[in-house]
Amino acid sequence: MAKRIQFARTGGPEVLETVDFDPATPKAGEVRVKNHAIGLNFIDVYFRSGLYPAPSMPSGLGTEGAGVIDAVGEGVTHLEVGDRVAYAQGPLGSYAEFHVLPADKVVELPEDIPFETAAAAMLKGLTTQYLLRQTFPLEGGETILFHAAAGGVGSIACQWANALGVKVIGTVGSAEKAELAKKNGAWATINYREENVVERVRELTDGAMVPVVYDSVGKDTWLTSLDCLAPRGLMVSFGNASGAVEGVNVGILNQKGSLYLTRPSLNGYADTRGRFEEMCLDLFDMLESGKVKVDIAQRFKLEEAGKAQEALASRRTTGSTILIP
Repeated sequence: MAKRIQFARTGGPEVLETVDFDPATPKAGEVRVKNHAIGLNFIDVYFRSGLYPAPSMPSGLGTEGAGVIDAVGEGVTHLEVGDRVAYAQGPLGSYAEFHVLPADKVVELPEDIPFETAAAAMLKGLTTQYLLRQTFPLEGGETILFHAAAGGVGSIACQWANALGVKVIGTVGSAEKAELAKKNGAWATINYREENVVERVRELTDGAMVPVVYDSVGKDTWLTSLDCLAPRGLMVSFGNASGAVEGVNVGILNQKGSLYLTRPSLNGYADTRGRFEEMCLDLFDMLESGKVKVDIAQRFKLEEAGKAQEALASRRTTGSTILIP
């Protein structure tokens, strides 16, 4: 028997329960991973709360982890028992000691990248990869706005953008988070609790504003983000930490400067095995080179998943948070 976290109804952290289960045997095309570390992400909160519907109930939770292959299904040739691996996509259920998922969603992990680093970096790092290298391909020399710059994705994005020669203006909610964002390479920070974000962006850019805004906050920052964009700028809305952006009048994009809008996701970019592998290679290169360092600021036991999610949702965390089975 092994342990996993599941929920039978949507709601607050209290709906999460630790249960014993028999790990499934991998079917054709699948592998079973013995998790050594598990990533915690906002999307997990969305499923638990019901913002995103789980496919069935009771449901497992989590999509990210790192560990060792302990069983392989028929037809799997690129992985074998004993391989060190990491994953960020696939069926819900990574909040567990063992997780069965399609082999195509699993990638071999270089020896010099620890399991904890991989579990903390896969989803956030691959998100950063598509945001900075594909959604709006940064060339260097740009000044950009990145919300929640001290968070899990923000911490990686500040480092990656800085390595590309990009000036990051990062929004933060405290002096401590401002210090962390700057340590990670942010060029400037704006404390949204004390400063007017649009006015500060105007000052920092000498009135030019920014060509792209990366926004994972959602409802609370929607209009602010649009007002920070230069004409024909791109609004990248990639999360809903404060709630979903709803009821959008597309005419506002015209009124604010013929703006572009996109709502990307990892599944939309890592949609083939080839693209997934290329993105992982790019991420692993940044990690191995030291250009991106992952700050694991919080570690919780698997049974403390509810407590961990509560800390994440209340914005009390910085950097990455992981669960240890």
